[in-house]
Amino acid sequence: MSTHVTSSAVPPPGPAGPQGYPARLTARLDAPLSRWLWLVKWLLALPHHVVLFFLWAAVAGVSVVAFFAILFTGRYPRPLFDFTSGVLRWSWRVAYYAYGALGTDRYPPFTLADVPDYPAHWDVTYPEHLSRGLVLVKWWLLALPHYLILGFLVGGARLAWFSGGLIGLLTLFAGVFLAFTGVYPRELYDLLLGLNRWVLRVAAYATLLTDAYPPFRLDQGGREPGTAA
Repeated sequence: MSTHVTSSAVPPPGPAGPQGYPARLTARLDAPLSRWLWLVKWLLALPHHVVLFFLWAAVAGVSVVAFFAILFTGRYPRPLFDFTSGVLRWSWRVAYYAYGALGTDRYPPFTLADVPDYPAHWDVTYPEHLSRGLVLVKWWLLALPHYLILGFLVGGARLAWFSGGLIGLLTLFAGVFLAFTGVYPRELYDLLLGLNRWVLRVAAYATLLTDAYPPFRLDQGGREPGTAA
């Protein structure tokens, strides 16, 4: 399954600029949203969670192969890179639909590829070279401070990190507010996008997709910093 289709519905930012990060998360809040559908999205998303369980098991094996490939060649094999980034993309779409954001009622597609007209997107720039030495420590030692923060953000998360912690609690608030008012508070939406963006940046780093250290910065909203409104 290919993972490289350019989005036109939510224009993803181009190559990371001075303030950007190689892993880029963008999204558009759909409106109107159902007041009550969010109550059963745990059930509707179940087929995705089953598929993602096996995909993430495969990512674990792919990461081992990629680790040694980077260690000896300084490169992440492109097919493996596309697979891992595709699983992250798929996970983000499911999280956006369900209890990572509740940002759309449109059912997520079953694909690793980007879907141009879907309201949530994720991509990461393919690195032509990765540090052979850094691969030995970045995924466990250097990322440790971020793991501590993610423990607070996602709590007892399961398949795609987005089902617990602060993110899960804020998403619950969004669902309750939506149920009683029919409106998704924009400030809460922007905050949730920023928290999910932090998670996906760390995920890209931990899965060896980039050597760029994730910033300790909360970039809120559906667009990456430095992109046109």
